[in-house]
Amino acid sequence: MEKRAAVSGTAGSALEFFDFAIYGALAASLFPDLFFSNLGSSGALLASFATFGVGFLARPFGAILFGHLGDRIGRRPVLYMTLALMGTASAVIGLLPTHGGIAIATILVGLRFLQGFSLGGEYTGNQLMAMEHANRTRRGLLGAFVGIGGPVSQVVANLTLAVLTAVLTEHQWESWGWRIPFLTSIGIVAVAAFIRLKLTETPAFVAQQQPTQVSSGNDETGRGLRILKTHGGLITKLALLWCGPSLCYYLAAVYGLSLLTHQGGLTSRTTFIILLVANVFTIPACLAGGHLSDRVGRKRIILLGFVGAAIGVSAFFALALTQAVVAITAALALTMSSILFATGAQPALFAEQFPTKSRFSGSALAFTLANLVFSAPAPLIATALADAVGTRAVLWLALGSLVISLLAWTTVRDRTGIDLTTFTDDDRDPSATSSPAGGSAEPTRRVPRSIGT
Repeated sequence: MEKRAAVSGTAGSALEFFDFAIYGALAASLFPDLFFSNLGSSGALLASFATFGVGFLARPFGAILFGHLGDRIGRRPVLYMTLALMGTASAVIGLLPTHGGIAIATILVGLRFLQGFSLGGEYTGNQLMAMEHANRTRRGLLGAFVGIGGPVSQVVANLTLAVLTAVLTEHQWESWGWRIPFLTSIGIVAVAAFIRLKLTETPAFVAQQQPTQVSSGNDETGRGLRILKTHGGLITKLALLWCGPSLCYYLAAVYGLSLLTHQGGLTSRTTFIILLVANVFTIPACLAGGHLSDRVGRKRIILLGFVGAAIGVSAFFALALTQAVVAITAALALTMSSILFATGAQPALFAEQFPTKSRFSGSALAFTLANLVFSAPAPLIATALADAVGTRAVLWLALGSLVISLLAWTTVRDRTGIDLTTFTDDDRDPSATSSPAGGSAEPTRRVPRSIGT
């Protein structure tokens, strides 16, 4: 069941993020002309980036609702709900008429909201399904397998866009070719639903449903919005820890496309290929981060990711306007691979902070808040900063976010390998030894490898 949960989570995450990735790429290139052309070039780009940000605005709402349901009725049923919602919203986007004025633009915003709303529960739900089935010695690696769904979807999405723009004329691409990726959502829903048919509920959730595991009269504590009262400080720390990776990734993957196309003089096809190549490197980087986090601790891996991202993003903005395609690709690959290296450890780090009864709500809300506050406005703020001050200001924005993440990193406890089934809010690990990441962790007892398999 451990492997099946990991495969299901990876496939489901990749399929869900595919449409999200397609929208991000088109928001930077084609959608300004198709849906917001009456606002002028700069206004259309800003409006398109704003609709891109709506997807992130919706994520915390999805995290609250689906997190509450996931902690109350289980991880498995929630994953079917989010899948159906994402597929429907994406398919309808592919059917929207273009140049329809404010009415169509409003519908697009609403559909984008539904995409983000479903993803707010889908991503964390997939991670928990894999990690709560996993042996603790492989938890980071299996969480990373779900994490590679994002870059896999980016690779497939950008490969799809590169092929479509290569085989279609510009008129065909702008009139109907862009709809093809969205309409494939119908098949995406069918495939993902089939993969999930044989999944069972996680051992951790089943265990906490037993009468001996439920506190009398307090079984609702920490679920839904109550999580902000019981774990608000921890959620804030985790959201700030993920500030830098969230902002830098979308500065590179979304604003970076616009910068290379509109100011760097590269064609849309070239920028799609650059992003495609960069994303190929992020997949092994993510898996390596998850695997190594099981050996040396989550926090050390995340710190290394911060350092690599700072070097990569500095190189990217130094090269963006030079048309040096190979060097730009290398800088972008370093930036995104470093972020995904840290992402490999992120699911386990977040999950190990919360007890089972609030793990879905807490992990999902912390992650989606980081994306709302830092990812969503990133392309919009970068565009405004570049127009007002220049692209160097965008670089300082990126580096500043990584400094914030580093400060938050120092305040979060590393609980690598803790038993997710028995961990509670009262667990202070009084007999803990020093963790490999420099914080305190649980005693070095091990769970038999048969558990969760």
